[in-house]
This record gives sequence, structure tokens and C-alpha cells, in this order.
Amino acid sequence: MIEISNLTMQLTSGGRAVTILDRIDLQVPAKQFLAVIGPSGSGKSTLLGLIAGLDRPTSGAIRIDGVSLSELSEDDLARLRRDKVGMIFQSFHLIPTLTALENVQVPLELRGETGADREALRLLDAVGLGDRRNHYPVQLSGGEQQRVAVARAYAARPTLLLADEPTGNLDSANGARVMELLLQLHRDQGSTLILVTHDSALAARAERILSLRDGRVVGDQLQGSS
Repeated sequence: MIEISNLTMQLTSGGRAVTILDRIDLQVPAKQFLAVIGPSGSGKSTLLGLIAGLDRPTSGAIRIDGVSLSELSEDDLARLRRDKVGMIFQSFHLIPTLTALENVQVPLELRGETGADREALRLLDAVGLGDRRNHYPVQLSGGEQQRVAVARAYAARPTLLLADEPTGNLDSANGARVMELLLQLHRDQGSTLILVTHDSALAARAERILSLRDGRVVGDQLQGSS
């Protein structure tokens, strides 16, 4: 599913190069649940952004289903994200001028699917928010907004789901509910799930834990089944 080789990411700060990721090698098979952990500044979110094609590395290669991201144009990368990648962020990133239903419809309409409204409502029902479909993000709690974001991420049935601290802005009860939804949809749809988290309890539920420190892999542990 994902093949990463010799991946390096550097940024310039104060006239000098700062290494964010340093020669990362990683393979993630299809349908695996991988948790990425490490202290702040270890490169976790940068790695997720590179896998999504939101940024380009300084050097190295990323392949998704055999396709090299470095060989794709920006338009091709956008199509890859539309067709194969779902993303969930800590800060929700819902469109404030759209209702919950319309937010979930967006990826379906971008794919040109018919019956986008019906499928969006089915997904909102699946995350327990069918009765809130006509509410705008400002009218929803943080936990509800993140559940809408989960439904939106799965709307296009992605083969790869990238979640960056999806419970970081939630209390423990809402965080647990969102995590259960992620795991349920991961199992039901057979997607590959890569979760960036500071929460060791969440990471412990993954099939595999990748530990980063100072931009390098310092641990790669297979767990039991999630």
C-alpha cells in the first residue's frame, strides 16, 4: 500500500537548514492500522502531510499503490487525495458556511457520484448525527464536529485514512467515541489507517506502533490485532 524510502524533509530557518525528517524508511501494508507516536517536533505531522501529498520532500520517495508521488503533478495529487485518501485533523476543518450534511456531501460531489445527499445522510446516521444534518458547524459541539469530519473522511470510501491527532481537542468521552467510530469504519471498509497521536492508550489499540524522535524512526513494533 505505502512504500517510503530514504525520506528526508528539511526547512530553512534563520538561514540554516533544519531537518524535520531524516532518512525515513517505512512500508505499510494494505488494511493495517498504524499509530505514529513521538514528542512534539519529532516529525509526525510532517510525515502524514508528505504521505498525503500536501508537501513535497527534500529527497526520498513515497509510493502509494505503486504510484510515486514525486512523479505526480499538483492536479494529479489532488485527484489521488480525492479518490484514495481521507483525512481527519485535530481542528476539524469543516466548511463553516455548509451544514453537516453538505460538508459530508462535498467529497461525494467532487467524485461526481449520484445520490450524494442520500449517501451523506447514511454516513451521518452511522456516526449518530442524522438528526443534526441541517446544523452548521458553529451549532455543533466539538465532539459532533469531529464526528462529521469522520463521516466526511469516509464518504468517498478511501483506501487510506490519515488522522492527525483526531481526539486532541476533545474531552475523554468524546475522544473515545470518535476513536470507536474510526476503528469501526476502518474495519468495515477495510481501509489502511495511519493515526498520529500523543495518547499512548490510543496507540496501544493499533496493530503497529511507529515511534519517531528528532525526525528519525526509533521504534517499530507490531502489536496484536486491534
